[in-house]
Amino acid sequence: MSLEDLKGVVQQPAKAEPKRDAFGRSYATGRRKDAVARVWVKAGSGKFVVNGRELENYLPRPVLRMMVNQPFSIANVVGQFDIMCTVTGGGLSGQAGAIRHGLSRALTLFDPALRPALKAAGFLTRDPRVVERKKYGKPKARRSFQFSKR
Repeated sequence: MSLEDLKGVVQQPAKAEPKRDAFGRSYATGRRKDAVARVWVKAGSGKFVVNGRELENYLPRPVLRMMVNQPFSIANVVGQFDIMCTVTGGGLSGQAGAIRHGLSRALTLFDPALRPALKAAGFLTRDPRVVERKKYGKPKARRSFQFSKR
């Protein structure tokens, strides 16, 4: 076998298939700080339910709601999906970040064509920043006790 024979055997990269369950939903997990969000995405009218409550009731701060909705605006699919998610751990900011991460991953599983836009925006990357641990001999992670020279 020579290189000439292998020219026609160039492998095409496999097209990513949408991953959906029997109900037409895609599932993904998102994480941020101590929060873990489990997100289900299906085609719909734009309903967003978090822990059994509407998004507006669960995240009262507009900045956090805007953060959660960023993947839709980046991918130009506002109002085309129904989202159901459960989120545990952390505070509201960490939970909003976890929902955004999980939502972005679920959208790419539902429609692989959305992946490049979401990846370029950095929504598919897990934010590795977590709280620094407390050290002994100090009241917090870096704060020292008050120093008295004399």
